[in-house]
Amino acid sequence: MTKTRYLIPFLLVFIVLTGITCTTDNKIRLMTNDNLATLTEHPVFIDLSEVENEILPKDIVLYQETKEGNQAIPFQVNDNKLWFLRKGDSSAYVIQKGNSKKIGNRVEIRKENGDLVLSINDMPKLSYRYGIKYPPKGVDTIFRKSGYIHPVLSPKGDTLSRIQPPDHFHHYGMWGPWTHTQINGQQVDFWNLGDGKGTVLFEHFIDMDAGEVFASFNASQKHLDLITEDQPQLALNENLGIRLWDLDRPDRYILDYTTTFNTPLKNGVLFEAYRYGGGLGMRFTDRWHKDNCTVLTSEKKNRLSADGTNARWCIVKGESADGNGTNGILFMSHPENKSHPEPMRIWPVDANGGRGDMFFEFCPIRHEEWLIESQKEYELKYRMVVFEEDLTVPEAEAYWQAFIRAPKMSINKN
Repeated sequence: MTKTRYLIPFLLVFIVLTGITCTTDNKIRLMTNDNLATLTEHPVFIDLSEVENEILPKDIVLYQETKEGNQAIPFQVNDNKLWFLRKGDSSAYVIQKGNSKKIGNRVEIRKENGDLVLSINDMPKLSYRYGIKYPPKGVDTIFRKSGYIHPVLSPKGDTLSRIQPPDHFHHYGMWGPWTHTQINGQQVDFWNLGDGKGTVLFEHFIDMDAGEVFASFNASQKHLDLITEDQPQLALNENLGIRLWDLDRPDRYILDYTTTFNTPLKNGVLFEAYRYGGGLGMRFTDRWHKDNCTVLTSEKKNRLSADGTNARWCIVKGESADGNGTNGILFMSHPENKSHPEPMRIWPVDANGGRGDMFFEFCPIRHEEWLIESQKEYELKYRMVVFEEDLTVPEAEAYWQAFIRAPKMSINKN
């Protein structure tokens, strides 16, 4: 990749700094003047490079001002940005010199037998597979793969994703290979592994971070063209950025997914218009079928009408593992993405012989082709809220607004 830094995956809530001075008591006061809906929690950051103050960036404590007094809250510094979680109608914060103590949950990242596991307080939420995963015994090893996310777990621990189902051995949890592409006039398919034309594999980790607010990593993935040359050739470089946010509540967490890619090929790569490919796809658990799984999009489409339509966000939910509730995922597309509001592929209710298994994908090339020019960089940005029980339409809209907007905060003397 030409970029090896962590790419801030989305236009999160950026805090603009003005009139910055060091007060006599080594304190910086932050005030928000945005009018975002207060239904949801969302991450915000301060760009420390814009703060000229001797108390930064270490030996500090972050407080939220409340009627009961200042309350210390968790924060995390990454790439010279100080991240924290804004909750509800909280609007005033103070950065003060002091000894920072652990006050939040542990958001952790660890390697385990070929998986990179991201957890909150020792409870895994998702794993990224960097080791090669072979198909079941008796199945052609052409279906082997690395570079995908599985399992994706609900906040209480239900597995929501599925890999290597017998009906589609090339399905790998949460992943996004391109399907119908053209390289020098030949069709190369990185999705349908059984055709032997292409594949996407993990190459190396670029960086990792973990703390009290989030755990993140960037992985380099190589898209290999297996047919147009005598030897496999690199068709696409990809930087996959994943960030798990702790919302400090037992029923929800946020997951950011950004893919940045380019091609070294002189003539580029053409992504043909097709109903599958790229973006963000997910094969859901085999527990879900047409009778216990629902879809609702930002444009009020449901499981019967959503396929092929465009949306800003989509809620997919189904019956929980114990049968006593529901859980699911809110998928959000960023306005800077190709073809936003983004087209979707959603399996019909008669899929898989009438079972109606669940597959969802934001598919930017569903209705129009996309030429990837040589040495130019492209990016797609997504956010998910993984939840237990229910997530309302007003909440979905509020999460999406927090994802795309940039409310301002001012810094005042105190």
